[in-house]
Amino acid sequence: MQKIAKFSKVSSQRFVADYVDCFGCDQSVAQKVYDEIKLPQRATTGSAGYDFYSTAEITLKAGQGAKIPTGIRAEIADGWLLAVFPRSGLGFKYRLQLDNTVGIIDSDYFYSDNEGHIFIKITNDSKQDKVVSLNEGMAFAQGIFLPFGVTVDDDVSATRNGGFGSTDKK
Repeated sequence: MQKIAKFSKVSSQRFVADYVDCFGCDQSVAQKVYDEIKLPQRATTGSAGYDFYSTAEITLKAGQGAKIPTGIRAEIADGWLLAVFPRSGLGFKYRLQLDNTVGIIDSDYFYSDNEGHIFIKITNDSKQDKVVSLNEGMAFAQGIFLPFGVTVDDDVSATRNGGFGSTDKK
């Protein structure tokens, strides 16, 4: 297997600001959460996905969603991307879904002003009024590294600065 990426934490300052923005808590609470962040990891030698862990206690009734700052960034080799999906069991049991269906983390996102901070926005799309509860530190999403190609006449030279929607802001 090729080793093409490395996970690390965003800075404490970046995470605390983003966490407070998402959850409206005190900065000292956010700092404590930051100190406990686990880097994504595979569960077994045969696992394709790297588990991402919840940074908060979250309970979602059917139809509710949450934006979760992971505190994680990924330095990815050119020609690769990180695709983020809900964990299979949560999707199967509760219809837990990512709001953007599949999160695509491009290799140049790492260099954005927000330090490439990966957020994962989820929704409980249960049709049976099931409640999804995520404990802090619980694996809830998985990231899989995939290669990609470009067309033979590709001549893109633009650079990114930002996350959602940043590549169409010229």
